[in-house]
Amino acid sequence: MEPKKPTEIASLGEFGLIDRLTTGFETHNSSTLQGVGDDAAVVAPHRGEAMLCTTDTFFEGVDFDLTYFPLKHLGYKVVTAAISDILAMNGRPTQITVSLGISAKISVEALDELYEGIRFACHEQQIDLVGGDTRASMTGLVISVTALGTATKKQIVYRKGARQHDLICITGNLGAAYMGLRLLERERRVLEGVTNPEPQFSGYEYLLEKYLKPRPRTDIIEALAKEKIEPTAMIDLSDGLASDLMQLCRSSKCGARIYLERIPIARQTSTLAEEMHADPVIAALNGGEDYELLFTVPLAMQEQIMRLGLVDIIGHITPASTGCYLITPDGSEIALKAQGFSEQ
Repeated sequence: MEPKKPTEIASLGEFGLIDRLTTGFETHNSSTLQGVGDDAAVVAPHRGEAMLCTTDTFFEGVDFDLTYFPLKHLGYKVVTAAISDILAMNGRPTQITVSLGISAKISVEALDELYEGIRFACHEQQIDLVGGDTRASMTGLVISVTALGTATKKQIVYRKGARQHDLICITGNLGAAYMGLRLLERERRVLEGVTNPEPQFSGYEYLLEKYLKPRPRTDIIEALAKEKIEPTAMIDLSDGLASDLMQLCRSSKCGARIYLERIPIARQTSTLAEEMHADPVIAALNGGEDYELLFTVPLAMQEQIMRLGLVDIIGHITPASTGCYLITPDGSEIALKAQGFSEQ
């Protein structure tokens, strides 16, 4: 049977494409007064709430490789990345807009897959797609996601609130997403040019999921609210523990001490790192794209945090003059270094 020919975008036109991609998105929030279909979205937060807004942009060949990144997972991941910034402000994500730069090689069916992942993330997180834009791209697929959210002014948590002796807490484990990327890159190199390639992923499924389909930590924000735990500062872990902790400390004008033996690292992360002759601690510190949350709480909340069971206490805040250091089991201090825009 002859395979079905991919549909060219030109056959639908810009508005036909938008209608096709956005049909089927439900409205989950009363604050969404007008979504897709007009010149602008209309969003009206409830009285007493503040509106939060953040934008993330992803470039093919820089942030993702379509050789091994399923478009459905990519759609889910870009939503996770965007709303993670809202969660890091202790807010509730409510709406997103998605803008695309589309190259000639992308078919309508490929965009259908991308939006299937976006739609699933919106349904799971109860957020509304309210707009976006499409443009031609000469450099591959470009995806820009703007996320909106709400929080009362009292609830908002900034990066600047950490104080001396506060506990440093993180959710989940670190380095798994980076090692998942390393695994995908290894198999792509090994199987390049091979007919009917069979990548070796057995035993490392968790790492692939952490990279390809990271889940937003909405559960943490809900748990903190339920237990009446108010973080003093918070940031999402997108650039790696070292870089993000240093950003928080810079904003809060403080230093930090974190302890190597307290950093949670999954068994698969350590196993693959050993197989690849890499250091799992480096992956945890500098790998990035974990989309976990790093936050600080007063020392008096230590028992509450420990009872929560969803986070690890990995260190404490110190005066700015002491800098940011990793403490090894033998008591040695290693200065943390921000990696910035590192190529992975």
